[in-house]
Amino acid sequence: MPGGRWDAAMRRALDEAQRVRAAGDVPVGAVLLDPRGEVVAAAGNEREASQDPTAHAEVLVLRRAAAATGTWRLDGHTLVVTLEPCTMCAGALVLARVERCVFGAYDPKAGAVASLFDVLRDPRLNHRVDVRGGVLEAECSEVLLDFFAGHRTDGQD
Repeated sequence: MPGGRWDAAMRRALDEAQRVRAAGDVPVGAVLLDPRGEVVAAAGNEREASQDPTAHAEVLVLRRAAAATGTWRLDGHTLVVTLEPCTMCAGALVLARVERCVFGAYDPKAGAVASLFDVLRDPRLNHRVDVRGGVLEAECSEVLLDFFAGHRTDGQD
């Protein structure tokens, strides 16, 4: 919904996604907001740039936020990310005690928040994360669809 509570933060995450797309990484962007709604950290995927399979936008944002705040416990913080987190990233959000995850596009192939699994709200874990999906979903999906369409046209996967 236009003008929604999370739109501005999602647009910042989309900026991060576009930035890394230009560098050849899958265009996923994320920002972490403190309890007042201020941006603590922002990142896009850097797997290609760093040749690190764990360099997902969400993991990088958590690392940067922990460094900026001086603690790995990110209670009260909100992660805003353009794509539904995978199992690795969802697990990291639980471990970091993030309060809320807001994502744009659903990921039917690897999503671990709503599509395939519900790691963030699993009652067997020691922490649960509030979830809001589908924020600026069309815009977030379009960035990814354009990226992968371009790769298919080029004969790459």
